[in-house]
Amino acid sequence: MSNYKTVFFTLGILQIILGIFMLVPIIVQFIYGQIDSSFFGAAIVTIIFGTLFFLSNLDHEKKLNLQQAFLLTALAWLSIAIFGSLPFIFSNLEFSVTNAFFESMSGITTTGSTIISNLENMPKGILFWRAILQWLGGIGVIVMAITLMPIMNVGGMQLFKISNNDSSEKILPKSKEIALRLIYIYSGLTALCAITYNIFGMNIFDSITHSMTTIATGGFSNYNQSIGFFNSLAIETTAMVFIILGSVPFIVYIKFLNGNRSIFTSDSQIKTFIKIIFISIFILSIYLTLNNSSSFDLRSIFFNVISILTGTGYVNAQFDNWGSFPLVLFLALMFIGGCAGSTTCGIKIFRFQILYSFVINQLKKIIYPKGVFVLKYDKNPIDDKFIASIISFIYMYLIIFFLLSALLSLNGLDFITAISGAATSISNVGPGLGSIIGPNGNFSSLPDFSKWILTIGMILGRLELFAILVLFLPSFWRN
Repeated sequence: MSNYKTVFFTLGILQIILGIFMLVPIIVQFIYGQIDSSFFGAAIVTIIFGTLFFLSNLDHEKKLNLQQAFLLTALAWLSIAIFGSLPFIFSNLEFSVTNAFFESMSGITTTGSTIISNLENMPKGILFWRAILQWLGGIGVIVMAITLMPIMNVGGMQLFKISNNDSSEKILPKSKEIALRLIYIYSGLTALCAITYNIFGMNIFDSITHSMTTIATGGFSNYNQSIGFFNSLAIETTAMVFIILGSVPFIVYIKFLNGNRSIFTSDSQIKTFIKIIFISIFILSIYLTLNNSSSFDLRSIFFNVISILTGTGYVNAQFDNWGSFPLVLFLALMFIGGCAGSTTCGIKIFRFQILYSFVINQLKKIIYPKGVFVLKYDKNPIDDKFIASIISFIYMYLIIFFLLSALLSLNGLDFITAISGAATSISNVGPGLGSIIGPNGNFSSLPDFSKWILTIGMILGRLELFAILVLFLPSFWRN
């Protein structure tokens, strides 16, 4: 195991950090007079395990090769989900291991699906911990997407290398440099969001927790009615603005601070992202006006399109009552997702852009057999190997979606619940469709087998599929 010392050393650091964050809800417990030993016990266990990993691997080589990068990515999310479930297990709320792990995985992957049916009656410490999990998951995804995924060549993410000279041997130094700047930006946006929520009527606790889950595009709320509980246009507008800010590539913030003032209006992903939002709103508005005028509410249309597309999962209306077409549209938006390098999941905007360009090129070659057409993205040519990685990612995404749907159906779930459950897990959205897991439902009534299937979908979707699947190849483990 000496080859993996850097992996376990880093895991130790992550667990120590997680354990320290577990102490924060204790302050909330003191403030609201809801003190118990759940978070203190969970923190001690997590910090002890983290310290053991840290101290036993001090002589690591301080660099990662490609194999170790894949292993670290998978183990980091899995271990944080496991230890993150301890406060739920140690609490007095009688969480089963399955439910605790489901809630923890949903939090750290910023999915937002929940098994809690009475959120208003939950202890404040538990609600705060759920928000912390999503907030940590959000910054973890950003750092991974910008520093690790491009080096690992996962599903076309190599397009977003910080520089062409990056190599697997430079992962750790590059990560430390960039991660610090990303944390500053991420924390700043969270603070600004919390202040804005508070100004527009949320109490301090709600403003802090909702700001953490908004920037993370996670969608955990403190209320069964989600953000619709507040019934406030100002709060919903604030949520939409900061959801979009969390859904754009975070590398553009760094470029903006470095002097590129036009980056937000010139970035190809952002422009397509905004176009998809307005096209979806326009189509849905026309449909509801012509077919279900009683359900037409432009405010709800705007909010839910943005929330579903970005995988946030906040809701302010029962959109499952709008008819069949809106459900199909929302299912499609779940698959699309936001921009690469953001807190969102899904297939990602850039893959659809490249796939579209590829199809257009193929049509041109049919019309002009002797023509030479160079495929480009953001004015940069991309080769056949890159296209193959995009197509294989989308292919595997759909295969795994159908496999998850089949397994959920085998467990007795109805068609809508199985299909939307699979889509919401692999796309890390949160609520599904239908009466059980729809916008006003939750996942508590699902069989344990279904919950485990959904947690697998969550981590596969969050880690871009191949970061997990590659670990099951025997050739991966050969030196």
